[in-house]
Amino acid sequence: MDVDGFSSLLAPDGQALLDQLRGFDPADEIAIVTRLRRAYPAEIVGAALTQARLRGRAEAKFGADAHRMYFTPDGVEQATRTVVAEHRAARFAGLGTRRVADLCCGIGGDAIALARKGIEVLAVDRSPLTCAVAQANARALGLDGLIEVRRADVAEVATDGYDAVFVDPARRGGRGRVFDPEAYSPPLSWAVAAARKAPHAALKVAPGIPHDAVPEDAEAEWVSDRGDVKEAVLWFGTGPGARRATLLPDGAALTGGGLPAPPVGPVGRYLYEPDGAVIRAHLVAEVAAELGGRLIDETIAYITADELRPTPYATAYEITDTLPFNLKRLKALLRERDVGTLTVKKRGSAVEPEELRRRLKPQGPNSATVLLTRVAGAPAMLIGAPA
Repeated sequence: MDVDGFSSLLAPDGQALLDQLRGFDPADEIAIVTRLRRAYPAEIVGAALTQARLRGRAEAKFGADAHRMYFTPDGVEQATRTVVAEHRAARFAGLGTRRVADLCCGIGGDAIALARKGIEVLAVDRSPLTCAVAQANARALGLDGLIEVRRADVAEVATDGYDAVFVDPARRGGRGRVFDPEAYSPPLSWAVAAARKAPHAALKVAPGIPHDAVPEDAEAEWVSDRGDVKEAVLWFGTGPGARRATLLPDGAALTGGGLPAPPVGPVGRYLYEPDGAVIRAHLVAEVAAELGGRLIDETIAYITADELRPTPYATAYEITDTLPFNLKRLKALLRERDVGTLTVKKRGSAVEPEELRRRLKPQGPNSATVLLTRVAGAPAMLIGAPA
């Protein structure tokens, strides 16, 4: 789709087509295309069908807004999901931000969240189509009075007069995902330099960014949504050197860094699996201290304790058996306990959960959780249930 093709969707015929495709079911595509092509040119029918498919994919990130918005394939893939963008916008608002330069704005997901906080946004991207889509989204959601979309190279945009800068570099290339921060577009070093010119700034980076790549004057925040780590953000003008794990949608936030590694000891009655954001932020020691717990292995991020304590930062399991890994023994134990619903989790094990479940063939009315891991350096299987 090019700019002209997208523009046709904003015209009356395009809007009428999109209205007819609301709730589009791909299983009915052939019949729908045949019917629509009797009344509309093939090009606009194709563009509308593409948009309907993209809206369906975007619903997981944007909820009900997705069916009023516009997308490109890359835009759906790379856009920040609403709950994460809202969290970041709330942090900016809490810093007293009134004007943000959103560099590499994409289809406008973050600009929308910022504008909904009453923040004026300059949304910049170099792609003509992406800019057209971002502008259409701002208008569709009634936010075009707060969002100015500008097509430009971000390196040529002056950010003087803005309270904050947000940069979301492209982390995908022609061969897929980019892992080297200096291979981002623009490179991380450029984004850091731009961030340091503003009172406050946030740079979105991959969750796997090495800690030694985080500038000393930045706060590093890892964000998860329902346990799935979505991104890392480098904040400037907040807490230099701090590490933070933020868990959405509840918004629990753990900060710290500098605690020594927890002690290692035997598996107790309870096992805690820290949230991925906690692990990425290297804050397992903070959670272990909160729980009065210990590690089961010095290289594995499982915490164990003898009593149950509530925490938003880890999922607790009550452990009934701690055994050396043995497939035949596990199969016999599950058969003996009539376990038919089996959850398999792993950390530090080469065994694939789906393959293990296929080989075990669990049957029965009961359920159990098996955690494949290492205990004191040896392969082990821990059997239990959510606490």
